[in-house]
Amino acid sequence: MNYKEEYERWLNSPDFDEETKAELLSIKDNEAEIEDRFYQELEFGTAGLRGILGAGTNRMNKYTVGKATQGLADYILEQGTQDKGVAISYDSRRMSKEFSEQTALILNANGIKTYRFENLRPVPELSFAVRELGCTAGIMITASHNPPKYNGYKVYWDDGSQIIAPRDKDIIGKVKAVAHYSDIKTTTQEEAKAKGLYKTVGTEMDDKYIATLKNLVLNPETMKEEGKKLKVVYTPLHGTGNQIAERLLNELGMENVYVVPEQKDPDGEFPTVSYPNPEDKKAFKLALELAQKVDADVVVANDPDADRLGIYAKDSATGEYMDYTGNMSALLIAEYRISQMKEKGILPSDGMVITTIVSSNLTRAIAKEYGLECIEVLTGFKNIGAIMKKAEENKDKTYVFGFEESYGCLIGDYARDKDGISAVMALCEAACYYSSKGKTLWDAMNDIYKKYGHYIETQVAIVKEGSAGAQEIKNMMTKMRNTDVTRVGEYKVLEFKDVEQDIDKNMTTGEITSTGLPKSNVLYYELEDNAWCCIRPSGTEPKIKLYMGVKGTDEKDAEQKVEALKNAMLEIVEN
Repeated sequence: MNYKEEYERWLNSPDFDEETKAELLSIKDNEAEIEDRFYQELEFGTAGLRGILGAGTNRMNKYTVGKATQGLADYILEQGTQDKGVAISYDSRRMSKEFSEQTALILNANGIKTYRFENLRPVPELSFAVRELGCTAGIMITASHNPPKYNGYKVYWDDGSQIIAPRDKDIIGKVKAVAHYSDIKTTTQEEAKAKGLYKTVGTEMDDKYIATLKNLVLNPETMKEEGKKLKVVYTPLHGTGNQIAERLLNELGMENVYVVPEQKDPDGEFPTVSYPNPEDKKAFKLALELAQKVDADVVVANDPDADRLGIYAKDSATGEYMDYTGNMSALLIAEYRISQMKEKGILPSDGMVITTIVSSNLTRAIAKEYGLECIEVLTGFKNIGAIMKKAEENKDKTYVFGFEESYGCLIGDYARDKDGISAVMALCEAACYYSSKGKTLWDAMNDIYKKYGHYIETQVAIVKEGSAGAQEIKNMMTKMRNTDVTRVGEYKVLEFKDVEQDIDKNMTTGEITSTGLPKSNVLYYELEDNAWCCIRPSGTEPKIKLYMGVKGTDEKDAEQKVEALKNAMLEIVEN
């Protein structure tokens, strides 16, 4: 069925309500809009189901959410794990609360118990709750850091990690097998509660989650002492973060936490930011204004579902607030925690640091310094979770730290997704520790560069929207896959990996081996002098993403090198 036929079916089928049909009639003369809404069905990417809110198969609405949930229910029933139940949480976005309620009742109608949070909660607490409650799965209604017009649906499995292959494909198969929207089962909350299927999760889970995080603090007394004077500005960017963050920091002894008042309350319109993402410097405008006013030492932000951390730290030499990339903040936390674990004699001899192939090569240097194994996986924290699960099952490695460059890390094994709340806590602890040594966080970052070398990374996204854009992205990847790139700018290519084709080619000898990674549409170039670059289509947005990194002798040298590498890579990809 083509997009026009599908559009007509939605207009004429009794499966769809009048409100949906009225919305679709309003675009009857807009061919491009009709095509965009119906040319495909939303599919699970690196972060699950995500799309623009609205009517259509390529949109987030109660029908696509219902179909996804019925397919998941069919899969759970096939596994025979329905009695373990499913934990459900949601963020502050438009329709998040409604979608979470709908999801619970569809699962209940299929005889599956649900544990739905009484109010919005962060992603990491959902991951924690899946493990704490012994659930078979978890669902988080969120579009993470996307603009207000988006929402999404993240699916977790019993280890608290987002679903990975082959389970994700199996669930997609079940979703696609739901032939008609009328096949989606439903019930009322009253009926579900009467059958003992609809359970509500309250603040008792917050208490357990917070207690778990507090136990991960390595220097609690230092945090209490320095927390009396250290000043922290925090913003949840209208999302879920302040459900937990302010309470956690206060209980740890941080007496001067200033939450940005205009962004404190949840609001799915995100009225003070155009893009609620701590990767975006503009999102910090109000936080930095408050920091200047109160003379804060550190400025921290979470995205709406609180799995990401963004930071600025004051440079005492200049008085400026310096911004950190996701690599910088994560590796600052890693260096602090790992060095302290070693000093206290609690660093495991079989410890591992897990990161992604598009994150900083500085990770390898830190892991080597402390005798830890550095494991690199594909983009998406679920791939870090998969390594954690395997190590847990085999009892052969101990998790120490994991992160990805997209502003997310996890400091303990209590969850299986990146945790912006514990990252805020760990960052504030590090700030307290370095303050006790007469240093700022910016001093600490510069100490890392002096110790290991000045690593710097960047990325660029080429946006190609709609069905035509999707084809352009596909063509770009095909062209690059079939081009024998031997140099990128001034750098010679040492090794080329085509992860989808499972090809790892030594460009010097011509030898071809396996990548050792699950198949994924990723091309990776290992370059000389500790440089690298990578290309992949986004799993959640209409973009092709280019990542690159270099090692310089100092900041200026590194910045010049990475800018030249970026321009060289763009020229190869776009021409």
